[in-house]
Amino acid sequence: MRRIRTSTKLKRMFVMGIILGAAAGILFTILIAYQVLSSDRAEFASANAELTKENESLKEQAMKTQAVENSAELLASDSDDWALALVNEDHPLDTSYAPAEMTEIDTERSVDSRIAEDLQNMMSDGAEQGLSMYVASAYRSYEQQRSVFSSTMQDWIYQGYSPLDAYDETKLSVAVPGTSEHATGLAVDIISSEYEALDDRQGDTEEQKWLMEHCWEYGFILRYPEDKGDVTGIIYEPWHYRYVGKDAAKEITEQGITLEEYLQQ
Repeated sequence: MRRIRTSTKLKRMFVMGIILGAAAGILFTILIAYQVLSSDRAEFASANAELTKENESLKEQAMKTQAVENSAELLASDSDDWALALVNEDHPLDTSYAPAEMTEIDTERSVDSRIAEDLQNMMSDGAEQGLSMYVASAYRSYEQQRSVFSSTMQDWIYQGYSPLDAYDETKLSVAVPGTSEHATGLAVDIISSEYEALDDRQGDTEEQKWLMEHCWEYGFILRYPEDKGDVTGIIYEPWHYRYVGKDAAKEITEQGITLEEYLQQ
């Protein structure tokens, strides 16, 4: 009887050993599988993040490419909105673009012929008010803009800035080549004959005060107003005027907004 009980006990222990061994094996398999799954999930998440980043980059590049095409296409079209073409860092202009027809406003400066009459009227009316001002800069090709940008950047380097810091400082006041409104032929820099420096004090001259008050009547806006650098990407420039058409200029001036904000409405 004792042998039978001992044998039965041994059998139970043997069966329990098998069960426990199987359970341990299953648990080990589960742990390994979990680790594999965790590793796969991590790799998948990393790959997915990389693909998402790449996709966003491609999407951004596609949008910029489309913006280039749209700006040049709109400027060259007969559409009523040609004067509203947006050109800035996020909306670059095709580097080969040039106005189809240009009019010389003096021996060295030209503008898109479509704005020449309104510009000349604005300058003439200002002169009749006893103001003395002139167009210091008008249409600039891509190469000319690159020269201006490089020269300004070099000035910062001479002052002790690193090339990277000089670049960042330059782009606050000079558009990166390919993103300058001067390439459209619709932008002009007008300065006072009494004060020719391109700084904030230019805005205190009688000429700029008159222009800021009346430029909209001729289809122009002060393109880079004070306290709007976060929107335009360019610091206050009380000499840079952009033609947008008389209706848009009136609305933009009355609302105290920028071209970017106007086009987003």
